[in-house]
Formats: sequence, structure tokens, C-alpha cells
Amino acid sequence: MNQQFIQRIMIDWSKTDEDSYLRKIEAISGLDSLEFAKPVTFFVGENGSGKSTLLEAIAVSYGFNPEGGTRNYNFSTYDSHSGLYKAVTVSKGYRRMQGGYFLRAESFYNVATQEENYADKKHPSERYHERSHGESFLAIAQSRLRPNGIYIFDEPEAALSPQRQMTLLMEIDRCAKNGSQFIIVTHSPILLSIPGAEIMTFDDGIVHSCTYEETDSYQITKMFLDNREQILRRLLGEE
Repeated sequence: MNQQFIQRIMIDWSKTDEDSYLRKIEAISGLDSLEFAKPVTFFVGENGSGKSTLLEAIAVSYGFNPEGGTRNYNFSTYDSHSGLYKAVTVSKGYRRMQGGYFLRAESFYNVATQEENYADKKHPSERYHERSHGESFLAIAQSRLRPNGIYIFDEPEAALSPQRQMTLLMEIDRCAKNGSQFIIVTHSPILLSIPGAEIMTFDDGIVHSCTYEETDSYQITKMFLDNREQILRRLLGEE
């Protein structure tokens, strides 16, 4: 039995404009539905392939603020999200979520500022602005991730060192084993290695499942590390 909080999404393309740029994103323009059957699902693919656009639409459709935060956050500093969420319907599971967070690397500064504005005596601020970007990201994982929650992350590795990415990997795995669901856009070969995760690639013009070893993140990183000197000579025009 599928026990995920988000079990399936459906896209009704009739709710988007005929001339919308969304219809020109090859991988998602042909997508009518997508299943989520595992606690951790990764979206991977080249820049511009549509993975963050779809992730954002899922998050907003589920009730998260477009710029990020918990479902209690309600603010807007810059209206940059697409209208795809209007066409997305989320099929929800029967379980009641105990926590949740939408983390976007590109708008985290705005969320950190709003977190200070929301703070009071009962809910003191985490003071993210007083920490490095990476420390703030990791603080979110260590303070917000709980069992039985839904977490939607867009490139959480952006501010994290490889060591901190491994720390985040452990936090995600721990929560996933305790009933939480994660949908994550990432280029990190470290995060992608979480055992049992579903990896959906947006490359080749269609959203489809792939193995860890089939991802560009793994293949290109491995190729570079295995042939560093030769590749550098070619890249830098020394051959």
C-alpha cells in the first residue's frame, strides 16, 4: 500500500495558456501524471529541463508558500513562480502530516528574513542571517526535519560542503525511515546515493526513472575524478 503524503500528481494542461512557455519545456509538456511510491524521490536533469518548475508547482499545490518555508508561511517578496501549480492536482494519502518544509536555495534569504519577522517569545528566531549560508541550510535539516513530515527541497546541496552533504544525507535517511516523504531536486551525487530512493530524470525529453549509476551527476563526477589530468588538459586547451 502506498503510504506517502503525496501519492500522485495530475496535470491538466487545459488550465495553462496555449502560448505559455511551460508548454515548451519538453520533459514536462508531455507529462499528464506522476506517481510517488517511495519515501525519497529525486528529480535530476540538466539545467532548464523543468525539474525545479515541476517541484515548485507540486509544493505550491500542496499548500506551501512559493518562496519556501512551512505551510504557515504566507508572504511574497517577488512573484517569480510559474502558473503550473494551477494545472496540478495532488492526490494525497490518508496519513496526517506532522511537519513539513519547502526549501529553495534561490529564495532562502527571503525565508530567513521572514522567519525573524514571525518570531515571538514562544517561537524564538533561529537567526539564520547570523550564520553562514551552509550552516543555515543544515540548521533547517536539524531543526525542521521530523518523522511523518513532507519535505520538498530544491537543490539543498547548493550551500553545503561535501561533508555537510553527507550529514544531510543521514538526516534525510533517518526521517524517511520514520515515515517522512522527500521530493528533492539535486545535482549532488552524494545525496543521490541514498539507498532505495526513486530517481526521476528529466533528460531525453521525458520524465522517467533511472538508476544512480545512470545519472549525469554520477557519471560526470566519476569520469572527472578517474581522468582528472587528461580532462583538464582538454578543457584548458593544453593538448
